[in-house]
Parts: sequence; C-alpha cells; structure tokens
Amino acid sequence: MAVKIAITGFGGRMGRALAEAVAQSDKAELSAAIVRPGSSLVGADAGEVAGLGRNGLAIVDSLEQAQFDVLIDFTAPAATQVNAAYCAAHGRPIVIGTTGFDAAQKEELLAQAGKVPLCLASNFSTGVNLCFNLLETAARVLGDDADIEVVEAHHRHKVDAPSGTALSMGEVIAETLGRDLEKVAVYGREGQTGARERDTIGFATVRGGDVVGDHTVMFLADGERVEITHKASSRLAFARGAVRAALWLTGDGQNGDRAAGHYDMRDVLGLKA
Repeated sequence: MAVKIAITGFGGRMGRALAEAVAQSDKAELSAAIVRPGSSLVGADAGEVAGLGRNGLAIVDSLEQAQFDVLIDFTAPAATQVNAAYCAAHGRPIVIGTTGFDAAQKEELLAQAGKVPLCLASNFSTGVNLCFNLLETAARVLGDDADIEVVEAHHRHKVDAPSGTALSMGEVIAETLGRDLEKVAVYGREGQTGARERDTIGFATVRGGDVVGDHTVMFLADGERVEITHKASSRLAFARGAVRAALWLTGDGQNGDRAAGHYDMRDVLGLKA
C-alpha cells in the first residue's frame, strides 16, 4: 500500500519539486497539498499547480483538512514548529528540511521527537550526506595541520546565511576535531582582521542568480590543499531524498513507523557507524 504523504509550503519551488518526487515514487502518493492561510492557491488542483497535470486533489490551508501518513515540511521555522507540534499530537511522523532555526526553536522542535519519528536534516541530497562522511575523514587526517574554510552559494531568494548545509558541514568538522563551532566559526572577513588563527573555521556566502546550491570545504595546508565539493543542479536531488526519508520513517508502508526519535538523512542512508 502506498504511503500517503502531505506536503506543506506547496506553493513554493520546493513544494512543487516534492510533488514531482512523490509522483516518481511507486511507494508513495500525494494525499495533501498545504499552503499558508489566505493563499490564492487554496482550492486549486495540486497536480496542475505542480505542473504534473490534474490529479483531483484540492489544495488546502491547514493540516486539520489533510489526511496523511507522514508530513514533509520545507517552510519556515515558526511554521515548522507549529506543524511538528501538530504531528506529535496526532502521532504522525514528520520530515523537516526547513533551515534557519535559532537554538531555542531547535530545542523546542526536537522535543517533539520524543513523541513521533522526526527526521531533521539541513540537506536531503544523497551526495551532500556522503560529503559529511568524507569531511569526517578529511578532518581526522588533515584538520590539525590545515586551515579550514567553507564556501557556499545559493540563489538570490534564499533568506538565511550561511546555509544550513554549510553550518552542518562546519559542525561535522568541529565535532571530529573536538572544537566548539560557536567559538571557532568566523562568518566573513573585512578590514584589518589580523593573521588567521589555526583553530578557526571560516564561512563565506554567495547569493545570486538561480544557483540551487553549491558547497565547497577547503582544507588548506602548506604546500597542498584538499577540496570537497558538492553542486546541486536541481531541487529534485533534495526532494527525492526527502521522499526517501518519509518512506523510511514509515517503514515503506510495510512495517509500521520507526520508533519515536530524532533522525537525520545519514540514518536514512545507513551512513552512520
């Protein structure tokens, strides 16, 4: 039996990509398309809005009007918190690709993982999550002898910086090296900054055009450097991963939901030791 997936933020670019990824899966079906209250899309055919042809599913503006096995949420921090609380109260797993949470918001969000399976990731692409593992290896081998810089680029519409993926890359490296990212991160440089401190991890942000998402981590030592790069050319890379995570949380509709808890995409892909 197909897993019934609801998508919030359906009117956005990622919402449409998620609809396409669900349509490509033979294990999932789109059961609810949700937009913000007052949106002009309420009542429109979800298939038409997503560019997939009419499917007879009307877009709604609240979770109360939706029937689903699992929710996928790529919206904004405040909306995601409300949606996660709803899922926790109704025993529904949730996949979260929203970024930009502050510490208090993230703590409140993860409290819901004690009630339902919750998969939270800064990036759902297979390639980026493989890069996390490569970064762990590079940090162990090179980290104490190299300066580390993270450079990311995204489209002009992205509202948070650095990207959640860039921060996750920094967190992976800092944890591997036993550093506290909050203390060693440097976000951009300007003026007379002085010599670079070895333990710092630098972040540089580029915004413009229609860049889907580029990330490069540089390990710069004397005489050589190693660069680990991921470039996304389509939002479908993230959307397919999110659908894969939704199916994983529900046991592909065969074995029941995973145990309540906080998971990420590396759990889904079996990349954790």
